[in-house]
Amino acid sequence: METILEYLDKGGWMMYVILAVSILGVTVFLERAFDLFIRRRLDARGLLSTVLGQVEGRQFRRAIDACKVASRHPLVGVLRAGIMRANRREKEIERAMEREMVQALPGLQKRVGLLGFLANSCTLLGLLGTIFGLITAFASVSEASAAARQQALADGIAQAMYTTAFGIVVAVPLLYFHHLLSERVDGVLNEMEGGATALLVAMTGAVEAPADGQKAE
Repeated sequence: METILEYLDKGGWMMYVILAVSILGVTVFLERAFDLFIRRRLDARGLLSTVLGQVEGRQFRRAIDACKVASRHPLVGVLRAGIMRANRREKEIERAMEREMVQALPGLQKRVGLLGFLANSCTLLGLLGTIFGLITAFASVSEASAAARQQALADGIAQAMYTTAFGIVVAVPLLYFHHLLSERVDGVLNEMEGGATALLVAMTGAVEAPADGQKAE
């Protein structure tokens, strides 16, 4: 049974380049997955429901306190930015929340695009390794005797195919990891935008129609 090193050696030096890219890709995925799925984990629906209920009751201070959760989810900052401007004009509230969303975007998308690039690079590196392998194979054939040419060509082509296969084997999981992270980023963005819109509607109604002459806390 072939060991991993024997398998890598059969494909030549390009196999080690692809292996290095795969290690980098997995490292990027684990770091980004921890940040997006663990550190930014939040019951967005529950938090928004609590905040909207307090805003509609003009309990703005309690709404701000509800946003003091141990999560790096950007929805928290967006809601807090809007609530802290409860007595301002609608446009000012909207701009404050938009600023928070814009500031949160780079942190969400950080290195997600890199993962897609690494996945595509593995495929291309595999093809490049195959081309180099074929060049070497045909060069060997030209130097071999007539009887040995067929076997030399077959061996060279078989060796060249290793890099293509390995490149695809690495690229497919990396593309799937990229898809998972992209879906998570899109989900967080949708939660931010939906939360900001819902809060703006609730705050506009709360400020324009105060209950029983109450003032904002």
